[in-house]
Amino acid sequence: MRQKSSANRDLPPRMIRRIRKGTTGKIWVSYYYNGRDEAGKRKEIPLGTDLDQAKVEWARLERKAPPKPNHLMSYVFDRYEKEIIPGKSIRTQSDNHKEIKQLRKAFESAPIESITPQVVAQYRDARTAKVRANREIALLSHAFTIAREWGLTDKANPCFGVRRNKEKPRDYYAGEIVWNALYSEAAQELKDAMDLAYLTGQRPADVLKIAATDLNNGFLLIGQGKTEKRLRLRLEDAGIQSGLSTFINDLLERRAINGVKTSTLITNSSGLRMSQQMLRNRWDDARDKAAIKATTDGDLALAASIRQFQFKDIRPKAASEIELTHASRLLGHSTEEMTKKVYRRIGEIVKPTK
Repeated sequence: MRQKSSANRDLPPRMIRRIRKGTTGKIWVSYYYNGRDEAGKRKEIPLGTDLDQAKVEWARLERKAPPKPNHLMSYVFDRYEKEIIPGKSIRTQSDNHKEIKQLRKAFESAPIESITPQVVAQYRDARTAKVRANREIALLSHAFTIAREWGLTDKANPCFGVRRNKEKPRDYYAGEIVWNALYSEAAQELKDAMDLAYLTGQRPADVLKIAATDLNNGFLLIGQGKTEKRLRLRLEDAGIQSGLSTFINDLLERRAINGVKTSTLITNSSGLRMSQQMLRNRWDDARDKAAIKATTDGDLALAASIRQFQFKDIRPKAASEIELTHASRLLGHSTEEMTKKVYRRIGEIVKPTK
């Protein structure tokens, strides 16, 4: 089979592009279907001058579904979901799919060339979920950058220079009273998850995947799913066991007594690995019980504080209760500024006047 002309390699099979220059110097482009007539002789069937319409007509002749126009944002989103998102972490994939779902509502049928900084700013202002809008614009920006690499557009990224909504980092801190109130109502597997999360300072998803096989030569090996950062948590220092080591030894002993075979440290009462939903259900149940108890005791302020407590607040609690440099390294941050700005949720220690 003869190799397709380089001028037509971006077109579907048997579609031809004809480019002619008129007497006035104007360039004329038209598309044809390289078909056959009734006698079997080669015949070029006109498809028109509009590429998208030509592809629709080509699909009819080929008896195929018409391809999506590649000058629309829908094509960019489809290809981004198919080629780019699968290479990201599981959590990021989930977030990106939600973000694209929102972006499609506004930009699905819009031509790529029609997206301007003004349009992006209007989208930002129209979204009621301001923080989510920032994430969606960030994804739109990356999708536009990739679209430029794919050759779908050569215009500047319209997201560059567009202000983002101001974000205020979550500043909730679970003090000892709140912690104890919820902890006392928690099932044993939730208590184990809380203790492991606090002692390691890791994200909920990373806590749930820690296994006995991660114990190696006096260290607990951690692989962070979000950043792919690898850590080794020391279990002993100068022959003295850490609190984490004591907790793990106690947990392994209880698992052995109960006949738990799963290597994952955090399991349910049946010995099965704890899923995110299992954790969420147990957390909500314990939090509701603790809040109801506080309300019954007449402490409405405590009840309100308990209801604000989320499992993800354990990580910043851990970061807030140890020295900054230690906290930054434990959390796997590249700079102490990130730890200080987002995860340190208690103030500086000072003395009273008297």
